[in-house]
Parts: sequence; C-alpha cells; structure tokens
Amino acid sequence: MSQTFQIYLVRLLIATTLFTGTMFSQHHPDLQAFSYDFFSWRAITQPATSDDINRVERPVGWVPDYSPESLVKHKQRYQDFRSRLSSISRQGWSRSDSVDYLLLHSAVERVNWELNVLRLPERNPDFYIHQTLGILFELLLIHSPMTGQRAQELLTRFRSIPKTLEHGMKNLTDPVSAFADIALSNGINVRNKLRDCVNALKPVVEPNMHRGLLNAAEDAADALENYLNWLADEQPRMSNRFSVGREQYEYFLRQIALIPYDPDQLLLMGAQEWDRSVSFYEYELKRNEGLAESRYFRSSKAQIARSKRDEISIRRFLERKDIMSVPVWLQHYNNLPIPPWLAPLSHMGVNDDLTSETRLNENAVSYIPEPGPNLAYFNRSSAQDPRPIIIHEGVPGHYFQLAISWANKNPIRRHFFDSGPIEGIGFYVEELMLQHGLFEDRPRTREIIYSFMRLRALRVDVDVKLALGMYSIEGAAKFLEETVPMDHETALWEARFFSLTPGQAISYQIGKLQIMSLIADARVKFGDNFNLRHYHDYMMENGNIPIALQHWEYLEETDDLLKLWQKHK
Repeated sequence: MSQTFQIYLVRLLIATTLFTGTMFSQHHPDLQAFSYDFFSWRAITQPATSDDINRVERPVGWVPDYSPESLVKHKQRYQDFRSRLSSISRQGWSRSDSVDYLLLHSAVERVNWELNVLRLPERNPDFYIHQTLGILFELLLIHSPMTGQRAQELLTRFRSIPKTLEHGMKNLTDPVSAFADIALSNGINVRNKLRDCVNALKPVVEPNMHRGLLNAAEDAADALENYLNWLADEQPRMSNRFSVGREQYEYFLRQIALIPYDPDQLLLMGAQEWDRSVSFYEYELKRNEGLAESRYFRSSKAQIARSKRDEISIRRFLERKDIMSVPVWLQHYNNLPIPPWLAPLSHMGVNDDLTSETRLNENAVSYIPEPGPNLAYFNRSSAQDPRPIIIHEGVPGHYFQLAISWANKNPIRRHFFDSGPIEGIGFYVEELMLQHGLFEDRPRTREIIYSFMRLRALRVDVDVKLALGMYSIEGAAKFLEETVPMDHETALWEARFFSLTPGQAISYQIGKLQIMSLIADARVKFGDNFNLRHYHDYMMENGNIPIALQHWEYLEETDDLLKLWQKHK
C-alpha cells in the first residue's frame, strides 16, 4: 500500500470519527458524480470473465475494444480517475461517505490490477477467448424469450470477434504458456460449437437473421482457429511464470479486496477451517451410519420440480426462523434444462442467469444437466438434493443478495462488486441454514455441506500458493482432486480459474470468517440487544461491500481498517 494512501486512510478515519453526522446520510454529490462516470466507463471496458457475480450490463451495440491504442487510453483513464478521486473534498463526511470513497478507491485500483499488475491483455491468451466466446455466452445465458434486439446484439458480437483476436495477437507480448493451455482447451472444436449454437437459435430468431448469423459464425470460427493455431505455434517461446508474487498479492488484499490479513495468516485460517470441516464431516458420517444413501433424481424434470418446491420452502424457513427478511418483491431462483443454443458454449462460465439491476422483475435461473452419478462435483450434489446449491447460488445466496443489493438506494453500492463479501455470504449462509436445522429431513445432505466446507478451506491453500509460485496448475488440481476429494474435471477447472484470478478462491472462506467475526463483535458490543435478523438484512442490502467496511459502518470499529496499512513483521 502506498504511503500516500496510508496517510489518507488515517486522516479519513479520524475525520469520520470526529464528524457528528449519522451513519447513513444523504449521498455525497461529488462521490456520486464520480461513481456515475466511472461505472459508465467500466460498463464499456470491464472484461468479460467466466464468473457469474461480476457480469455487467453493456450499452446497446457494445463490443470490446482492446486495440493497442485503446489499451493506452484505458491506462491513462485509470490515472485520471485515480487523481480525480483523491482530489474530492472530504469536509463534513459521514462514515457512510467514507465507506463509499473506499469502495470507489477499490474499484479504481481493480483497473490497475487488471491492466498493470496481471497485465491481462499482454500475458493471458485465454483473456481473448473470453472477450470473444465469452461475450456470446453472456447473452446466451439470458433466459427470457429471445428478442430481435438481443439477436442483433449477438450478431454484432459475432462480427466483432475477428478484430478482437487481431488485436490480441498484437497485444500478447509476454504470454504465459499455462494460460495458453487454458485458451487452447476452451477453443477445442470451436467451429462446430459455433455452428451448433447458431443452428439451435434458428427457431427463436427471425428468419431474416439466419444467414447473417451463420456467416458471422463462420468468420468468427476462421478467426478463432487462426488465433488458436498461432498460440500453438508461439507456445514454445512463451513464459512459464504465471504467479503474481507476494508483493502484488498483498497489494490486491489491501487496496482492492480490503482484507486485513497477509498470506501467511490466510494459510493459517484456511488450515484451521480444514481441520474443523474434516472433523465435522467425520462426525456426520458417524451420525448417519445405517441411513440410506442419497438417491439421484430420475430426470431433470423431477429435479426441477423438487428445486422449485425447495426454493419456496427455504424462503418460508428464513422468515419462520426469524433469520432474515425476504422482500415481497423478490422473484424466484429456478432450475431449467440447458438450452440447445447455450450447451455448445456452456464451458465458458457458470451456467446461470442471476438477472441484473434492470431485471429485478425476472426470475433467476440455473441451468442443469440430466442427473446422475457421473456428473461433476457441484452438479452431482444438486442431482441428489438441490438445496445446497440453491442456498449458495440462489436463496439466500448470490441471487438473493445481489438482487437486494441492486435495489440499494445508493448507486455506488449497487454497482461496486467484490468476490470477498459476495462469495463469503454465499458460503456463510450454507452453514447458517445447516445450524438452523434445514437439513434435518435429509441427513445425508449435511454431508454435502461439510464436503463443500472442506473444498472452501482448501481453496485458500490453492489460491495463496498459486499466487506465490508454490503450486503449478497441475499440482493444485491434483491436490484438490485427492484431498477434497472431487472429480478431475472440476479440480482442473478450479485450478485453472484460480491461477488466472489471484485472490478469488480465498473469498469464500475468508469472507465467511470475517462475517462470523463481525457477528461475534456485535454480540459482545450489543449484548442481548443484538438482533441477528437486523444484521443479516443490513448484510444483504450492502452485500457487495467488503466485510472490513461493513464492520466499520455497522459497529463503528476501525480495527480491521487499521490493519490494512500496518507493517507485518
């Protein structure tokens, strides 16, 4: 963390402590104006990824622009936004204003992380697969009926692919071989996949668009095959060093994720939770001796019907147990079969549609395969009991939290995102529901929850050690496969994804632990006056906000923020 920001943060905390205003005040106009300009720019420039929690709504007619000239402009805009934010007057700020400032600081530094630290356009060949196939995938995920406008957007994005890949081959001046492997894997059989996708779209798009989509798909396939062949030719000369290193990893933790721990502390926290999760898993196996094993659903139709009943039951359980409020306006999280136009590109990310800020009147959807024992790790769990994934991804997890956060009256808190609180909440509510007795009717499901706990604890080890160069991707995948245990396909996908996104895999476990620490401190501070439902409602409305900032705003305690600039011995 820069000395300038350390000094500023100290002054910010002092100024806010002295200010006598309320925690939640009128939104600061200068911060809101900055937020509008910055997030409007990010809607155009934010990269597409395989993650489902940071998808962004794009303007009509949008296509990515990663020309060398645009990259120079993007890096300059980062500097401009950074200077503009630091120049905003801080006179008379409330604690809420200070939290909003730190959110904006984090958001701006994420641009630096992408462009100047990870150097995605110069180092990551798979980056351009996601700015081509990935931008199609994002549109194909939307479950509401296909419209003429969306079909036109698909055509526009198909047509952008050759130019994006042309720019990519110019920009990749320091490519990483391991990331090229990921790109080559994601591009396997790409021509047939695009043909299958377009042919499957024919029944749902106007006939006058069929020829244009087919031609654009062929041109895109030509460009993608050329790019993949170029990668294969260049790969022997590529770098084998993919790790970001300790200094830059700590920069991410402190200035972007606002996590007040160093890598060694993270490893210790993960190890302690591993011990706890394995012990609890063993207790559960012993408890369930003699019980019948969980059965798989006979069909996706049966699984969809059960998941619909379970989602409604979970919502009622939340209210009946006084755990948190379920807004009457909140729509539902349902399962659906994978549409034929999405199936060819389903490997490009999480197969769900969690809606968006402008689609709060629509249900969220998770697309599922036919159930059976040979499915990958998470799909196999849902094929036995949909509730663990409903809880994490749907209600009261990602969809529930994101939708409520998108309804926050503060635009900064609607648009800011960070994996730490979002995935932390998703993981936290799994055990929350277990502890409240949701799974007493299906005891074997508790074993699934504890298996998930084992995985999230191990992800901390994998994230930190990949970032510090202590694991290869293959070594991390082998570790997950053998230790969780889990199937090879999921383990390899996880290791590859986490190698590309340092700091993401710790978010589940560390975010959950931060939430539990906040609750413990709140209980001590407020005693019998502490209302868990009240905090949960606050947590969901502000669920995009790093937990250290929630801690400060909700409890008026600065300990976590002070740790962000203290030197570690």
